[in-house]
Amino acid sequence: MPNIKIFSGSSHQDLSQKIAGRLGLKLGKVVTKKFSNQETCVEIGESVRGEDVYIMQSGCGEINDNLMELLIMINACKTASASRVTAVIPCFPYARQDKKDKNQAPISAKLVANMLSVAGADHIITMDLHASQIQGFFDIPVDNLYAEPAVLKWIKENISEWRNCTIVSPDADGAKRVTSIADRLNVDFALIHKEKKKANEVNRMVLVGDVKDRVAILVDDIADTCGTICHAADKLLSAGAIRVYAILSHGIFSGPAITHINSACFEAVVVTNTIPQEDKMKRCSKIQVIDISMILAEAIRRTHNGESVSYLFSHVPL
Repeated sequence: MPNIKIFSGSSHQDLSQKIAGRLGLKLGKVVTKKFSNQETCVEIGESVRGEDVYIMQSGCGEINDNLMELLIMINACKTASASRVTAVIPCFPYARQDKKDKNQAPISAKLVANMLSVAGADHIITMDLHASQIQGFFDIPVDNLYAEPAVLKWIKENISEWRNCTIVSPDADGAKRVTSIADRLNVDFALIHKEKKKANEVNRMVLVGDVKDRVAILVDDIADTCGTICHAADKLLSAGAIRVYAILSHGIFSGPAITHINSACFEAVVVTNTIPQEDKMKRCSKIQVIDISMILAEAIRRTHNGESVSYLFSHVPL
């Protein structure tokens, strides 16, 4: 592939290597370091003049440092005369702060969108945005890819009685995501209505739908402290589910998440590798990973060649 360069930030080198490998490319040379006062310094180690540049950085780990590193890398490539700079952000940072839910609350996702645009990004490729309206925060093209085709493939290959399952959303916000998967599998769906008093704390849950004598598959986009999905799993078992699985696009697993999962009644907690999961898999045997590098690699190839990306909304590339 001529005239294309892929650079990786320090948040998820493993995914970047897989994507570059699938495209038959090597990652571009880039040195990121910190000065003693913790300022980030980025040096692009090769010419990008006239090139189509893709910069990989996920919103995980040291989120603020990684976001700043991405902005500096975009700006470095832009000022070095790259013809187009695309930010590939598998897990979009600050995506949950997408609306004013309290009087003085900021809309931080919009701020991040402005920062990326001002830094010089011409195009954004991301996956499973928390709210698809975030695309409207940008004045540049945004490709919001879906993990759904890979999730459907995993369900059919790993859950033998998937025809007798119910897809469950742990909250009302995820109803659209769940109905889409249930329609594609031709099975029923249910949702859990939760009443929250404080962020990251759940009080009361009501199950809407039937899971008795069925396999229940909880589907959500982000799992952070995992309080919600673990409560939901208990609720499903008490409602008569045979087994409970959880499938999540972005497994952040911060704070007591691993402890919660270990003590919960899941058969498996399945996440994509938009966020590195190696350390968490060592601490929790229930965590399994779906590789989505081929979806991102194919999106990069199609974008570079000026082809349509919509094929990826319903198919997993080989």
